[in-house]
Amino acid sequence: MSGRIYLSSPDVGEAEEAALVRAIRSGWVAPLGPEVDAFEDELAQLSGREHAVALSSGTAALHLGLLTLGVGPGDLVLTASMTFAATANAITYTGAQPVFVDSDESGNLNPDLLEHALADLAAQGRRVAALVPVDLLGKVADHARIGELADRHGVPVLSDAAESLGATRDGRSSGAFGRAAAVSFNGNKIITTSGGGALLTDDEALATRVRHLATQARQPVVHYEHTEVGYNYRLSNLLAALGRAQLARLDEMIARRREHRRRYAELFADVPGVTIFGEPSQDESTGTRDNVWLTSVLVDPGVAPFTAEQLRLALAEHDIEARPLWKPMHLQPVFAGAPSCVDGTSERLFRTGVSLPSGSALTDAQVERVHEVLTNFLAGARASV
Repeated sequence: MSGRIYLSSPDVGEAEEAALVRAIRSGWVAPLGPEVDAFEDELAQLSGREHAVALSSGTAALHLGLLTLGVGPGDLVLTASMTFAATANAITYTGAQPVFVDSDESGNLNPDLLEHALADLAAQGRRVAALVPVDLLGKVADHARIGELADRHGVPVLSDAAESLGATRDGRSSGAFGRAAAVSFNGNKIITTSGGGALLTDDEALATRVRHLATQARQPVVHYEHTEVGYNYRLSNLLAALGRAQLARLDEMIARRREHRRRYAELFADVPGVTIFGEPSQDESTGTRDNVWLTSVLVDPGVAPFTAEQLRLALAEHDIEARPLWKPMHLQPVFAGAPSCVDGTSERLFRTGVSLPSGSALTDAQVERVHEVLTNFLAGARASV
């Protein structure tokens, strides 16, 4: 069997094709239109929010969310160190300085370290303009504790829910936390609009402001009038149609990813020093459910008969993509010297974590190929001990 197997390829088919054809035939090919309006309504309903603003990317949602919360040059914004660079990049777009806070064992922002960082900055008299927690790999952060700390210090929360659409915590959608939340529809996410994202909020004024900035901040007059700098950040009508078809399939795609995780858990169950990262993925008693965007394993080098890198390379030899967990932002050269509050947890997770093929588009044959390679690798590793 040949052909590269990816971590999380787009899962599109006849429903998505029909949606795009519908949008094209409607004549609404230019940036906005009825598909955008409907997509926003459906996103808001799914997320338990009053408003959704469809945008060109999750990064755009973070950028405009921060601007609308009043973040600007010289401000400090606290965020998770273990995240994709887009989170930190969006902060720097505003001229603000990111302050990185380490993870707890779930990989999400550690509330204890967050409390310490907020108290320390307050004691220094430094202004924290916003807080951006991140739902790592689809597991919702501890927003109850984070929100309590943010309220105590008078800091607004913009939740980075880019990876967690369809997940819940304490019975609430991942997009329902904070003054606003940003979600992503990049090609590797749970659902995709090819590229795209959205900002979710209950604040009508905030949503209106984001729409204004996202359409070049054009004033409502006949001629082109601009009193401030705007951005070309709106999602197109065609891509919104694609997103609507994907939203209708969200539950089935999460179920498929959940089945991948179940099989990985069985495969590694008897391997010493290897655990499924982020488990448990659901707790029905509390209404908490991971969307299982990526299944990752942690490999304890002192116990397991192999290292995380050896596992990754074994898959790579067979053209199967596997990837370390996010390299923490406080270790990234571009953010060298940025203030941080870390205890080494995210560094350890980065060293020991490997994400495995998890996409709902994986065929049965591809799944069997991955498991065959892993089974052979595990047998060889055990034999060498």
